[in-house]
Amino acid sequence: MKSKLAIVSILFVMIFTAVRSESIAIAKKREMRAVWIATVENIDWPPRGASTKEQQDSLRNMLDQLAANNINTVVFQIRPTADALYLSILEPWSKYLTGTQGVAPEPFYDPLQFIIDEAHRRCMEVHVWLNPYRVLNNNTISSLSKDHLYHKNKNLFVEYDGKHYFNPGLDETRAFLCKVVKDIVDRYDIDAVHMDDYFYPYPVRGKEFPDKETFKKFPRGFTNLSDWRRNNVDLVIADIQQIIKSSKPWVDFGISPFGVWRNDNVDPAGSATRAGVQNYDDLYADILKWLREGNIDYVVPQLYWEIGKTVADYEILVDWWSKNVYHKNLYIGLYASALELNKTKPWQTPNELCRQLRMNQRHPEVNGAMFFSANKFVKNLQGLNDSLQANFYRHKAICPENPNVMGMFSRQPENLKIIKDHKDAYLMWDAVEEEAGLQVAYYVVYAFKGKQTGNMNDPANILTLTTENYVELNELLPKLKGNYTFVVTTVNRYRKESKPAYAVTRRL
Repeated sequence: MKSKLAIVSILFVMIFTAVRSESIAIAKKREMRAVWIATVENIDWPPRGASTKEQQDSLRNMLDQLAANNINTVVFQIRPTADALYLSILEPWSKYLTGTQGVAPEPFYDPLQFIIDEAHRRCMEVHVWLNPYRVLNNNTISSLSKDHLYHKNKNLFVEYDGKHYFNPGLDETRAFLCKVVKDIVDRYDIDAVHMDDYFYPYPVRGKEFPDKETFKKFPRGFTNLSDWRRNNVDLVIADIQQIIKSSKPWVDFGISPFGVWRNDNVDPAGSATRAGVQNYDDLYADILKWLREGNIDYVVPQLYWEIGKTVADYEILVDWWSKNVYHKNLYIGLYASALELNKTKPWQTPNELCRQLRMNQRHPEVNGAMFFSANKFVKNLQGLNDSLQANFYRHKAICPENPNVMGMFSRQPENLKIIKDHKDAYLMWDAVEEEAGLQVAYYVVYAFKGKQTGNMNDPANILTLTTENYVELNELLPKLKGNYTFVVTTVNRYRKESKPAYAVTRRL
C-alpha cells in the first residue's frame, strides 16, 4: 500500500511540475517586444485638440506604461497620409497633430525628436512607421495643405474608392518616397524604418485600381498587369533598403504585411488558409521575395486571428511563417485591440493573446512580437499587462541582433566599482565614448546573488538597463542583503553586446 502511495505521490509531483513548467513562459534574453503607436485618425496619439504640453505628457505617460511591461520598442507612425509628425521640408505637418494640415505645433516641438529622446532614455528602440502611398482617407482635397505635393503635381496621384494615393507605377513616386526616407534616416537617430500592409490598397469589389494607363505607357517589359504592379513595389522596397544601409547600416528596414502571403489552393507554397485577401495577389506585395533577396531585415506578419479560426488559423500561420522567413528576424503581429473590439468567445475567455504568445515559444524562429495598438494595450484588457509582468515579460530583454548585418562589436566598459555614500551605494563605471556606428545605446547591469558570476544568458539576472554610467543600488535592491556580484556590458546601435566588465562583489 505504501509503495502504491509513493508511486502516486511521485506521479502527482511529476504532473504538477510539468503543468507548472508549462504555465511559466520561457525567458529569453533577446526578444522583440514592440507596440505600434498609431497616429492616423488619432487612434493612439495625440489626443484630439491637445496642447503641446498635453501631447508630450500623454506620450511620456504612454512610454512609462509600456516600460512597466518591459516593452523594448515603439513603432511610431510619423507619416500616416503623406504628411509628417516631424519637421519636414518635403511634406506638411500632419492634421492629426494640430487639427489642420500644414500647421506646426505651438509652442513648437518636433514629436519625432521628442519620442526618440524619451524612448532612448528608457532604453527603448524607436521604429518609424511610414505609409508609402496613402494620401487621403477620403476625397476631401480641400483638407490638404496648399504646400502639399498634390497641388504641385497632380499627375502623381490617383483616386480609388473615394480615397487618394500616389500612383505606384510612376518613377517619380518611387523617387519621392525614397527622398522622404533618406531625409528621415539622415536627420534622426532612429533604430528602424517600418512599413505595414498598405501598399496597393485593399481591393474593393467591382472597382479596379486606376493604373492601367500607366501600365500601357511604362510597361518596363511586363505584359501582365499584376506582375508589373508587384515589380513597382519590389523596386521601391529594394531602393529604400539601399538608401537606409548606405546612410546608417545599423538601422533596420521592416515590413508588417497582412498575415496571409497566399492560400495553398492558389499556390502549393502558400499556407493552408482560405483568406479573402492575399498579399501576393491583392496587395501586390511579394514578401517572400523581399525576405529571400535580403531587401528587408525583419517581417511582422499581422496574425490577427484566433487559434482555430477556420479560414485563417493562427496556429497554421505562425508555423508557416516560421518555415518561410529566410533567416531574417520574425516578429509576430498580435491584435491586442481585439481583446476589447472582438466579442467572439475566443477573444474573451481565456486570454487569446497569452495562448498565442505561448504558441510562439514553440517556434524558435519567432524572435518576438509587436502589439497593435498602444491605446488598447495599456488598458490592461483581460489582465494582459498582469500576464506580461508576472510571466511572459517579467524580465527585461534586449532586442535581437540583425543576422544579416555584420555590424561592429560594442566597447567594453571599464573601471567598474561600488562607491558608498552614507547609506547609499552606487555601482559606477567609466562612460564608453561614442564613435560613428559604435554609439552606445545603453548599458546592461547584471546582478548575481553571492560571490560568483552566474549565467549571463538568463534575463532573470539583468538588474536593469540604463543610459547613465552608474546605478543606485539601494533603489534597485532595496530589501535585499548579503553578497552580490555585479557585471556591466554595453549594447551599441548594431545591438551588439560587449564583453562584460570585470565583476565586482560587494556585501550590501
